[in-house]
Amino acid sequence: MQIKKLLPILVFFITLVFSGFQCSSTELTSAKLYIQQKNYDKAIEALQKDVQKNPGSDEGYYLLGVVLGEKERYSEMIDAYTKSLAISSKYSENISASKKYFWANLFNKGVGYYQKATKTEDKDSIKVLFDKSIDAFDSAIKIEPDSSDTYKNLAFVYMSSQEYDKAISPLEKLIEKEGNIDGYKFLSEIFYVKGVDYKNKYDKDKVLSDSLEAMKYFNKSIDVAEEGGKKYPDDADILVTLSNAYIAANKVDVAIDAFKRGIEKDPTNQYYHYNYGVLLLGKNDFAGAEEQFKKALEIDPDYYNASYNLAVTYVRWGASINKLADEKGELNNKEYKEKYQKALPHLEKIVQEKKEDVAMWELLGKVYSVLGMQADAIKAFEKADELRK
Repeated sequence: MQIKKLLPILVFFITLVFSGFQCSSTELTSAKLYIQQKNYDKAIEALQKDVQKNPGSDEGYYLLGVVLGEKERYSEMIDAYTKSLAISSKYSENISASKKYFWANLFNKGVGYYQKATKTEDKDSIKVLFDKSIDAFDSAIKIEPDSSDTYKNLAFVYMSSQEYDKAISPLEKLIEKEGNIDGYKFLSEIFYVKGVDYKNKYDKDKVLSDSLEAMKYFNKSIDVAEEGGKKYPDDADILVTLSNAYIAANKVDVAIDAFKRGIEKDPTNQYYHYNYGVLLLGKNDFAGAEEQFKKALEIDPDYYNASYNLAVTYVRWGASINKLADEKGELNNKEYKEKYQKALPHLEKIVQEKKEDVAMWELLGKVYSVLGMQADAIKAFEKADELRK
């Protein structure tokens, strides 16, 4: 995730026409002098008196908004600007420039606090900085609610601070505003993970409401990922989440039909082949999964996930064949070893690319053991132990 910074910072100058003093109220005249002196508390006091005496003071409300902004009282600032514009449009350009100025300052403050948080090691300090970043982006949204970048950055800060529930609203706004790819990607993933959490709770306690909540979030994830997949059909992350959510929601057949149609429409799309393969693997259709993963790798030989899942397909396939042979009492069945042999080059390639992956070294060690390559197996298991320590 990358927080976007606004460059350059917009600059806003408070322009006061002092030639009009003779037409202003005493309070308005005093307020302008206080503003010049940057005595904002006194200026607010004078301007509040002005608008109380003269509810039709468009200038009074405009200046009150400016000073409230300087005091970082942004909700009150917006209210004052709204009242000024309701009286007349005389200060509309000034108000627009003022909003841009305060929004830009807040946006860049949010970025600054976030960047400091990512460079800080103390947990308490990180939380304080994330909270300040969130407050800045929240205030920026109040001022300019149509800025997609603000919603995006706010969502990223929430996710970085692991407040995923709070990231949902800005991500929904991001999708609503511009159909942003990150909105679909992260929102569908958050919904999917929430579904998994509820499913795990159900599996543990057998509480029906947890199961219902799990299905609700899986379906939400599907809705978001399907919409995102239509707009961004080549995004692997959205497609992976979609296939996972389909499986979790017991809609494997629906998912298979969807990705099968996708392949028919675009047979050169490696992501369609990959996700179709994942679904087939989930149904233990090993031959079908092998075909799809191999096609994905033909299109993109460096597709790591396809190579990994092809290896997993062969291992699970071999284990299935071996189990069936044991049940039948076939002691010398060699077919299952052929599947493990096919997994070997993929696993060896994977551990060279992902040298710190303990699980892959352990799986490779098991495959070596099945194939009678004991020396290699020992080295693989030792590597896994070394990484674990």
